Amino acid sequence: MATSPFDDRDGVIWYNGDLIPWRDAKLHVLSHGLHYASSVFEGERVYGGTVFKLTEHTERLHESARLMGFQIPYSVDEINAAHDVVLTANGIRDGYVRPVAWRGSEMMGVSAQDNRINLAIAAWEWPSYFSPEARMAGIRLAISDWRRPDPRTAPVHAKAAGLYMICTLSKHKAEQQGYHDALMLDWRGQVAEATGANIFFLMPDGKLHTPLPDCFLDGITRRTVIGLARDEGIEVVERVIMPQEMAQAREVFLTGTAAEITPVGGIGELTFTPGDLTLKLILAYDRLVGRTNDRAARATTSAA
Repeated sequence: MATSPFDDRDGVIWYNGDLIPWRDAKLHVLSHGLHYASSVFEGERVYGGTVFKLTEHTERLHESARLMGFQIPYSVDEINAAHDVVLTANGIRDGYVRPVAWRGSEMMGVSAQDNRINLAIAAWEWPSYFSPEARMAGIRLAISDWRRPDPRTAPVHAKAAGLYMICTLSKHKAEQQGYHDALMLDWRGQVAEATGANIFFLMPDGKLHTPLPDCFLDGITRRTVIGLARDEGIEVVERVIMPQEMAQAREVFLTGTAAEITPVGGIGELTFTPGDLTLKLILAYDRLVGRTNDRAARATTSAA
């Protein structure tokens, strides 16, 4: 993974309809999106030069903006086409794309009805979210002190910048304690998700169980993995999961655009062993995105 700062790289970024040099893609310090979190975004993976499920991501970007009270001034088709321009201009074959839309700096205050809605799209090479060693061994999750909010208190189904504040706080504390990430409960004390990924449990009934996404994002990768599991004849149960039930799980894994399918080896004091079902789904996911199966083969060897 590149180590240079994200504001000092070669390449170009699509910014309000034009390709501009990477280092020139700036916004004013008094932009509304910075002060009041009026910003939405997507995270997308590129495999072989193609964004995986691009239209689903772009449609969700539009829906997130709607939930945040603004409209992106580019259609789904226009945004999809801009992705192709960005990938080609930067020579990205396997990487990550970040579209982001935000209210500009025309007005400064809680109300900013007339502010321009800006859209930028950046792409860069980016391998696994976690290191290969951590993924194959099973990452360790702390349990966050912060909880996913009640839908009556925040637009929880938008991929909005402000909703990630508690994710950053949770992940930073987990890393300081020696964990890779954090598991978040919701305001009711039910299992919700990790800081940037959904969670699945293989329970003793042989079924995959995953929390109902009623106060967090129903991830695109989450839905993809549910489909893959059902294709493999595995029943998936979406339901309320309480923290005390996690001790019964035989296998646990996370799903997300960046994390893909990441085995979990521990949550707090609980330990798990990545197993055959998780590896089967990793193989199925790799086939779906057109990736070679070297990573899954290494996982099988590691788990043997």
